Amino acid sequence: MAFRRSREVEAREGEGGRGVLVGLFQVVASRPSGRPHDEPSCGHGEDISTVADLGYTKYEGLRLEPASVNQWLGMRFAAPPTGDLRWKAPQPAPMNNMKYYRLRDCLYLNVFAPARVTTASKLPVWFFIQGGGYAGNLDQNFNATQVIEESGHSMVFVQINYRVGAFGFLASENIRENGDLNKYIHFFGGDPDHVVIAGDSAGAGSVAFHMAAYGGRDDKLFVGGVVESSFWPTHRKVSDMEFQFDRFAANVSCGPDEAPDGNVMDCLRSKDTAVLQSADYAQAFPGLTSPAEWYFLPVVGGDFSQDLLYNQFERGSIVKVPVLVGDDTDEGTGFVPNATNITEFLEFMKDNFPKLSAKDLQHISAAYPENGLDMFPSHANYFAATANAYGENTFTCPDQVWNYRYNVEDRDTVAAGYGVPHVSEKTAIYGVNNTGPCDGCSYATHNASMVPIVMHYWISFIKHLNPNVEKHFTAPEWQPWIQRCGHA
Repeated sequence: MAFRRSREVEAREGEGGRGVLVGLFQVVASRPSGRPHDEPSCGHGEDISTVADLGYTKYEGLRLEPASVNQWLGMRFAAPPTGDLRWKAPQPAPMNNMKYYRLRDCLYLNVFAPARVTTASKLPVWFFIQGGGYAGNLDQNFNATQVIEESGHSMVFVQINYRVGAFGFLASENIRENGDLNKYIHFFGGDPDHVVIAGDSAGAGSVAFHMAAYGGRDDKLFVGGVVESSFWPTHRKVSDMEFQFDRFAANVSCGPDEAPDGNVMDCLRSKDTAVLQSADYAQAFPGLTSPAEWYFLPVVGGDFSQDLLYNQFERGSIVKVPVLVGDDTDEGTGFVPNATNITEFLEFMKDNFPKLSAKDLQHISAAYPENGLDMFPSHANYFAATANAYGENTFTCPDQVWNYRYNVEDRDTVAAGYGVPHVSEKTAIYGVNNTGPCDGCSYATHNASMVPIVMHYWISFIKHLNPNVEKHFTAPEWQPWIQRCGHA
């Protein structure tokens, strides 16, 4: 099966070149219908070819046969965020008649869509935000061909890259962010009134941030959310993280005493990418010695993130849409050291949660005993305690809703002492070899029967905002946690 980057065949002056996403995702601020989708709309529209004409540019994709799926890979949705555009909202893509872009930046997206649809088909849109701890784009090349086929060729899949690490989450009062809206998804057969935002890990956290954005203001940009193995790091205020900005600037010789005219931001924007990358690494919080697991993270500040996430969710200051949410049994095993004693365990917790008091640490050590009920015997004595404490704090417990627990065991992973770790459901959702090499993996062998079950739950939710409508015939009914005001 061919899988290659799309070619930009023409760029020209015109309207609409203002950031395809916050564009293709934040498609239009019109009222969503939220209607079920079984078949493409029969309304009139132009047939969609592999050349997508967006008005301001054309992109040549590739038709995959016999799957009857079109793919467009590596489409630019905004100008390269380099030089003066660093740490600014996405700007319009350049209109310079280039045939190819070869700049090394991240503002690209991929689209998969049925081949035989029109601009009036109005298919549900699965908009996927990849994970990576806000430090890397780790799921950048998903192949959505199989989920398009299994949906009956009745949905569009979009995947986005975004700025990460210090390039995306450097916190300071110097930095503010806005966004633009655009209207391009119908050029791929998608319905701008039926966009479901989905993500895993930090991408799932991003779904929550979008639900809480602008104080929970509902701009009718999405009708549902999917939150897989969500990453919930400590959500700090900008003022708490100014030290991080100061360190970063100093590490590239842009501190207030070194920057020309004392202008730190201008100095930072003048630096070569390689120089900035040299300072883009995790460091210890003030007063501590070991680097935090995750360092550059979203903060409270500005219009987009107005309060702590849990405050907004508790008081209902969010966009109220149906959400499919859950975690894996052993979320923390892939992130923690093989702690041999209680000192190593508690030092790791303190390094990652610096505001924990001595009394807090006593409570934690009492709640997570040595050997962790013999859960991971192949590791040192305090590995289980560390993994469970970190995993439950960072991934599982902040959900505070009745959510799914994914517990499909991979024999090799269990034998290695990691249980059912972070984002284990990923391959079952998208299919074998569609999220990375999986020849001979459990989903190709003893767990193969789980793939259609999990995949069709997700497909059904994207299309109908209900995982049961098109569930696999062997799958149990997925009961909603609560029914109120039409939302589960």
